[in-house]
Amino acid sequence: MRGLRIFIAAAAVLALAGCSTTGGSSLMLNAYTAKSDGAYNLPAIPVSKIKKQFRRQIVSYDTREKPGTIIVDTGAKHLYFVLDGGKAVRYGIGVGREGFTWSGTARVAFKREWPTWTPPAPMIQRQPELAKYRGGMKPGLTNPLGARALYLYNKRGDTGYRLHGTPEWWSIGGNVSSGCIRLMNQDIVDLYERAEPGAKVIVL
Repeated sequence: MRGLRIFIAAAAVLALAGCSTTGGSSLMLNAYTAKSDGAYNLPAIPVSKIKKQFRRQIVSYDTREKPGTIIVDTGAKHLYFVLDGGKAVRYGIGVGREGFTWSGTARVAFKREWPTWTPPAPMIQRQPELAKYRGGMKPGLTNPLGARALYLYNKRGDTGYRLHGTPEWWSIGGNVSSGCIRLMNQDIVDLYERAEPGAKVIVL
């Protein structure tokens, strides 16, 4: 009877936290509902169309990196935000297309809410139709950087790569970008709240 009471209490805690436990990880329920975000209203994401492994969840994660570190596993299409106690928040991501992948260590130099997107010159050369955005594409629901962007720098300065949101939630889990790491908008908002400027970023 005592064991049953403990089980019920634990289930209640998980429910209050908005999580459900599956196979050693905790899916974050209601993570992808519509929400007001400043001047914009983020539309809901149809969770049933997102593979479970790409939904935001808390997982066991063995690493020597300190809490607050961001580790990007481009092969598995997962981004981990390291927590205390051998845990991490895991997000599904979209990564670089063939020929645009990269690896290394960087840091979050600064963060922006609803950023302006400015395509780099090489991208405009490949896609001349983007020349109209040479001076920057204003923020908004169709902006390729989505609701948030974390700007990655290393010892040489700006890497040109970002951790950013995307309105194209269906692209998560794919090789789709020019090297940037994209997350669903609701996920980049969550990561933005957790990650501090100066945070170490490891791309595997």
